[in-house]
Amino acid sequence: MKKRMIPVLVAITLILILAVAGVGMKVIEKYSYSKERADLTQYFKLSGDNEVAILLQDEILEEKALLLNGTYYLDYTTVKTYFNDRFYVDTVENLLIYTTPTDIISAPIEGTAVSTSGVSSEENYVIATYQGETLYVAIDYVKKYTNLSYEAFTEPSRVQIYTEWNNRKLAEVSKKTAIRYQGGVKSDILEDVEEGDQLIVLESLDKWSKVKSKDGIIGYIENKRLTNEREEIQTPVTEVPEPEYTSVKRDHKINLAWHQVMNVTANSSITTALAQTKGINTISPTWFSLSDNEGNFTSLASADYVNIAHSMGIEVWALVDNFNENVDTKEALSSATKRAKLIQGLMNTVQQYQIDGINVDFEKLKTDASENFIEFIRELSVSCRANGIVLSIDNYVPKEYSSHYNRKEQGIVADYVIIMGYDEHYGGGDAGSVASINFVEEGIVNTLAEVPSDKVINAIPFYTRVWTTKGAEVTSTSVGMGVAENLLAQHGAEITWNEETCQNYGEYQDGDALVQVWLEDAESIQVKLNIMGKYDLGGVAEWKLGLETPNVWDNILAYTQS
Repeated sequence: MKKRMIPVLVAITLILILAVAGVGMKVIEKYSYSKERADLTQYFKLSGDNEVAILLQDEILEEKALLLNGTYYLDYTTVKTYFNDRFYVDTVENLLIYTTPTDIISAPIEGTAVSTSGVSSEENYVIATYQGETLYVAIDYVKKYTNLSYEAFTEPSRVQIYTEWNNRKLAEVSKKTAIRYQGGVKSDILEDVEEGDQLIVLESLDKWSKVKSKDGIIGYIENKRLTNEREEIQTPVTEVPEPEYTSVKRDHKINLAWHQVMNVTANSSITTALAQTKGINTISPTWFSLSDNEGNFTSLASADYVNIAHSMGIEVWALVDNFNENVDTKEALSSATKRAKLIQGLMNTVQQYQIDGINVDFEKLKTDASENFIEFIRELSVSCRANGIVLSIDNYVPKEYSSHYNRKEQGIVADYVIIMGYDEHYGGGDAGSVASINFVEEGIVNTLAEVPSDKVINAIPFYTRVWTTKGAEVTSTSVGMGVAENLLAQHGAEITWNEETCQNYGEYQDGDALVQVWLEDAESIQVKLNIMGKYDLGGVAEWKLGLETPNVWDNILAYTQS
């Protein structure tokens, strides 16, 4: 019996040994460190032979750089998005342009030459080059105008770029180990690290930490393999001085009135137009208008007009518009030559007539013209700054449809940014106020999010609209303050204060049509001025002289003297 049991016991023992061994192997497999290595080319999502991964701060960008003839390049959009949005491509003359407060710096694409204030110099690399339809700019050239540092690594190609230098946490490797793709011993190895290697600790978790190696590999390492953790104060790169955009600043609130001048003869109306006003210190005659797409403009400038204004202590900021239907603003501002011609023409006229400032009123600007427009503003600001000419720019109330006007950049390079705080309701749309108080305040608040308050001027309307609703048809006519008041009085309309718009409101029936008017008057203007005072703006503007009633000027004067 015992002899028969021995084989059974041996079999059972072997089974138990194998079972224990199996469990042990599973335990070992579970807790052993994977030796599988990640494909770093896939990790950095590189595909082309010349592609280079970009690490910006501690993040791997989706965008890729290129390595061409030993020089590292960033595509133009990446430069504008992450590093410096003042670069501008002149596609007509094939130039890469960078504008500073005092200079317009241009470099021919595919070339090595740089022209600054008419003086040429050479770089030892191609500054910008097209690869297919994509423009690439040398990082070294971007670095000439941008505080950044970069270091390149190979196998695979990657470039680490810093534009910010904050305090960061460092640690050393206590024992040879590996940086892994994710936190876990089974995750693939990204890079081996040796005892004493220094790592940047990006995030500390329970058992693992997210780290970055000295050559830009970002992954995870066990906390038990880290030692000597400490804070490091980084030294910022300050090779490029912060550009100083000096502004022509007045030591008083601006009170600017636009004066619509349709022909040379109309200049003689300045005395009459100003007769009933109070406190105006700036007048903007509508003198200049783009006349073609080549940098030419028409001028109604008058020396007598300027002399009369100056004798009254009033500055003249001549307006230039793009209202000519035959002018394509994008095309007119599309090349360095055209912009230079327009700017030089404006400067020559300003100096000839001793005009104090230029007021740019380019309206209905299409999105695809925005880059040309803001580059024109930059370049115009260089000449204005050099000649002591005030540069102001008219803008719609900030809305999504006008975001491409780039108020932030305007607020940096120009002296004053003017909000045209009206036309909330216009044309044949829904009947309503031209400038309700919420509309006005929203425009001010949203502009102040991008422009310093002392540079912001809010323009108020000296007009309203008479709305006629007949069935489903809604029409309107723009009229001055006095005309609107008289119209309501003639029809015996009851005038009531509308708290929502902060305007007096009147309506009446004209046959089967409803006529509605949200009045602009001394009361509505006062509420707007109160809001402007609340935000401590740089001043007020009015469109336009001749449409106001005399009683508004006391309110405006009190505001500008407050």
